[in-house]
Amino acid sequence: MASLRLRNPHSVLAVLDVRPQDVYEVLCPERDLSDGWKEVRQTAERLGIPVTAPSPPKPSKGQSKERRHANIEAVVKERDPETLDALITSPDPHGLWIGLDTVQDPHNVGSIFRSAAFFGVKGLVTTTDRNAPISYTVYDVASGGVEHVPYAIETNLSRAIDQIKEAGIWILGTSEHATKSIHEIKRDRPWMIMFGNEEDGLRRLTSDKCDELVSIPRAGHVGSLNVSVAAGITIGHLASKQPEK
Repeated sequence: MASLRLRNPHSVLAVLDVRPQDVYEVLCPERDLSDGWKEVRQTAERLGIPVTAPSPPKPSKGQSKERRHANIEAVVKERDPETLDALITSPDPHGLWIGLDTVQDPHNVGSIFRSAAFFGVKGLVTTTDRNAPISYTVYDVASGGVEHVPYAIETNLSRAIDQIKEAGIWILGTSEHATKSIHEIKRDRPWMIMFGNEEDGLRRLTSDKCDELVSIPRAGHVGSLNVSVAAGITIGHLASKQPEK
């Protein structure tokens, strides 16, 4: 697996907590650190992980403290993805999963991971093509979420959806054009929520495989939501209403 350079201290702290053996090095000065990077430095030193001073950026007139420390980062190993079988075996009858269909902005993917971790999503399925890769941007925007949401990377989303349905998980598509509201969805079953492309939404084949298609009711004048915002609303709505086990 490739290494990543992470610059969000919360992302680094999550790796230090979950898989500290995969943190190769922390590039961090001794002074003038944010609270987050202070904690990163202290934790890395306690675990015996190398901590070295970063190379200073090229000086500029009147540069701020943040600019002087712009090269603070940690070098970590990518998290290993799960197999799809491992992700969906014996699904929680009230669990939630996420599927991505041509979500191409890594900031959106990172935000979706963050919401998924916040609401306890069981797993996420993405693809080798068409979706944004799980890059350092995804890790940093997720602010630790990638470490707490297992994910699988599939070559064929359509085939993966068939396998997911065979495991007993229902497929819920999201579309601003759907006539059914998210508020009408039954919550007594496991759902995988599919989120589509920033411009075009779900592809036709993906939509056709969904058991339900829903939209978020609009109350104002703007006609659509950013996909990561829609994801947070949808996941939060279903997660907060799951029945007691």
